[in-house]
Amino acid sequence: MAGNTRIWTPIDYEADGKQSDCLRLPHSTDLSAYGWIPIPLVCIKHGSGPTALLIAGNHGDEYEGQIALCNLARRIRPDQVSGRLIIMPALNFPAVAAGRRVSPLDEGNLNRSFPGAAAGSPTEMIAHYVCEVLMPMADLVVDLHSGGRSLDYVASALVRPGRSAEEHEQLLSLLRLFGAPISFISDGTGGGGSTTLAAAAQEQGALTLTTELGGGARLSKAGLALAEAGLKRLLKDQRILPDIEIDPPSPTRFMTVRGHSAFVYARDRGVFEPAAEIGDEVVAGQLAGRIHFPDLPTREPESLVFETAGLVACRRAPSLTDRGDCLFKLMADTDVGPDRSSHA
Repeated sequence: MAGNTRIWTPIDYEADGKQSDCLRLPHSTDLSAYGWIPIPLVCIKHGSGPTALLIAGNHGDEYEGQIALCNLARRIRPDQVSGRLIIMPALNFPAVAAGRRVSPLDEGNLNRSFPGAAAGSPTEMIAHYVCEVLMPMADLVVDLHSGGRSLDYVASALVRPGRSAEEHEQLLSLLRLFGAPISFISDGTGGGGSTTLAAAAQEQGALTLTTELGGGARLSKAGLALAEAGLKRLLKDQRILPDIEIDPPSPTRFMTVRGHSAFVYARDRGVFEPAAEIGDEVVAGQLAGRIHFPDLPTREPESLVFETAGLVACRRAPSLTDRGDCLFKLMADTDVGPDRSSHA
């Protein structure tokens, strides 16, 4: 229950106006027995209407969404809003402050921790608060991701398959409006599955969209621009920012991830030499890359191939790799077009 959460905030979600403060995440250490860690939060409310929960920093080393949400939080006035914006640019603040995917407090991956636990680890407490306090208020949830330190990603938006034909069509409409070059539909196979923020939000009935805006722990200007423009289109469509000026969305290519065969993983520790780049079209049996072994100079490199055909959606960024690391993920076209939909 929401009342069990240990996190608290002075922000009143029902009050009109713009409030900027933070959640207080209790954390007791040697030097701070009754301390708390701030999780930045902005609530902008005006009158009645839908609520959008906008999140970045779910992983701390993904930056386009963090900046896009800070820009939005500064620029939007309450009189522009019909309803409520809840903006969280650094949801996993300990990871954001450290520039890491996971939290330095407990090594927790927030996007693998939902629905969380009220009295769990710091990461589990954050997930629980989002699930039990914030998601029930939300009609629309947008979780802005990038590839972080380990992956370079083609700019894309994604949704989980709708639980009904009607919900699925609504989700496809969000993808068209967001206007990423690539839009894909995935149940999280190979990633977080049912433990992600998106899965938890969908379970509670919110329309939910996630992004991949770049990678390599670098800031992509194109990814930032896409995040800002796409958010405005979604918020205007939901009538939360009814009068905001928007540019029309670019066409998007609908794709999907076809299970574990879409992934290439390292089978040994070594130095990764890729044979394909993000955005490349590849075929089954094509060379994906080689793993070299500097500690064994006479050992032949290990060659890896793609199991299936598709578009290279992401590629490992660091060259040093270990057994089990994801090197590539492929996406395949679906029969969803710009003006029609199917339940992929």
